[in-house]
Amino acid sequence: MLSKRRDAGNIKLVAGHLSLDFINTLSSRLEPYQREYLSGYHELVEWSCHAGILPAEEAQRLKRLGKRRPAEAVTVLNRALEVREGLFRIFSALAQGKVPRDGDIDGLNETLQDTMGRLQVRRVKDQFHWEWTRDPSALDAMLWPIVRAAAELLVQRERSKVRQCANMPVCQWLFLDKSKNRSRRWCSMDVCGSRDKVKRYYHRKKQAG
Repeated sequence: MLSKRRDAGNIKLVAGHLSLDFINTLSSRLEPYQREYLSGYHELVEWSCHAGILPAEEAQRLKRLGKRRPAEAVTVLNRALEVREGLFRIFSALAQGKVPRDGDIDGLNETLQDTMGRLQVRRVKDQFHWEWTRDPSALDAMLWPIVRAAAELLVQRERSKVRQCANMPVCQWLFLDKSKNRSRRWCSMDVCGSRDKVKRYYHRKKQAG
């Protein structure tokens, strides 16, 4: 039986964090191995629904709105990809024990300024919680929680758990290593982990032969 092709609406969410799963919508930054899941605004909305950012009805509404405003939809997509690559540079640097570039942090802060202005406190009975301001005309609403999540991860100790898949350069996916002994090497054992096992098996077989 043929396996179902992965696309924006069913890509594996294996990172353990929203912002890292967003970064993983591009398989690798090296051209021979690249697989771009966000090839259009439609795909950006599909992924956002799949990742739990947008409810299905809101996703359908944004798709229709994007078709009516195609130029703006393209601008939002390009902005989303720009944000994604900035976040990749920040968190891949951390995964390698390096210090992220000031320019990338500045870029995140610029996006964060606009994003946090979209938040408000709402009271429900005797409880208070954060809520995004509703703007039916905003085609970029899915980016707000992604940017906030990335900033929160960056200022928390959990950032020390950010790892990059060992199957580089084929796969450059990032994830949080929550294993007890910090031994997770693969974005997914049934994908990159299995490929490594097969590779090592044939290497041993070739040496034995």
